[in-house]
Amino acid sequence: ASCSVWLCEAQTEFKRVAEENVTLPCHHRLGLLEQGSLDIEWLLHISETVQKAVITYSGGRVYDDLNEEQKGRVSFTSNFLAGDASLQIISLQSSDAGKYICKVKNAGQYEWARITLKVVEKPSKPKCWLEGELLEGKELSLQCRSASGTAPISYRWQRISEEDERAEQLPPNSRVNISNPGQVLLKNLTQTSTGLYQCVATNEAGQESCVVQVTVQHAQNISMIAGAVCGVVVGLSLLFLVVRLTIRRKEKKRYEEEEAPNEIREDAEAPKAHLVKPSSSSSGSRSSRSGSSSTRSTANSASRSQRTLSTEATPHLTPPQYSQRQLDRKETEPKKVDYNNLVKMGATPVMVPAQSRAFQTV
Repeated sequence: ASCSVWLCEAQTEFKRVAEENVTLPCHHRLGLLEQGSLDIEWLLHISETVQKAVITYSGGRVYDDLNEEQKGRVSFTSNFLAGDASLQIISLQSSDAGKYICKVKNAGQYEWARITLKVVEKPSKPKCWLEGELLEGKELSLQCRSASGTAPISYRWQRISEEDERAEQLPPNSRVNISNPGQVLLKNLTQTSTGLYQCVATNEAGQESCVVQVTVQHAQNISMIAGAVCGVVVGLSLLFLVVRLTIRRKEKKRYEEEEAPNEIREDAEAPKAHLVKPSSSSSGSRSSRSGSSSTRSTANSASRSQRTLSTEATPHLTPPQYSQRQLDRKETEPKKVDYNNLVKMGATPVMVPAQSRAFQTV
């Protein structure tokens, strides 16, 4: 083919913002030559050696799903058979940028158009944060940054009136970092530095902003708050300690009360036994009133009296009289108490001192 077959060539440049739509023009005069041999092809040059098909028309059919990244977003704008083979791309993305070539062929003749598409993305919503201490006399750094967006992105800090949201200038003690415009340094903070600050990120595609609140506090107030917090912590600690000691004291007291019946005390007084004489109410009452020691003393005394009476009075009595006296004395004589019976009844043996025995014998 010679140069005479190349009928026309157009080359233009388009710049669009991401998420917008764009129409890349491509007009030809070859549609009326032979309807069955008309071919239209749109190509995207990624590099000098790499290119990919965007949309084509061949053999009476349109192919618009040739790559996954642009599938469903590309189409012919109008009647491409009549001479308008312009390409429409919706919801532009950064990957859509590049050099596009429109080729039209029919009956051995060619027409094409070259178009450069630039897709610019406005800054993403920036993130604002503070670095430093919000105290009088201290320094505070305002930071702002957008995660994405077409470079270059410029940043501008301004103060916002809380009443009418009107933009105001920064305080006189503020300094902008030239190497990093997203950073502003507030020196020697005062109460007048308190307010609402806004960062605006801008590029050729648009702008986004973020807001941060600055509240400068008195150093004295901070000390008072810290002291109050410490006081509360100490008070709670003491209260916890008192409660714990009280609980432990109650537990110890309850433990002692539970263990007291199980302890054997050496100095405890033994229980007293009350003896009752079955045969005589008078002697029984005397036995119940006296303890075990009195019972043994009474028994010993009765034994000695019996022996004395039997040795002294018996020779002077006639046999009948002696018998009668002996019977009377047996009736009035207190019965001896068995030691084993006393033990079974719960009486505790008591040692009688020698002096008491001598006194009873006399």
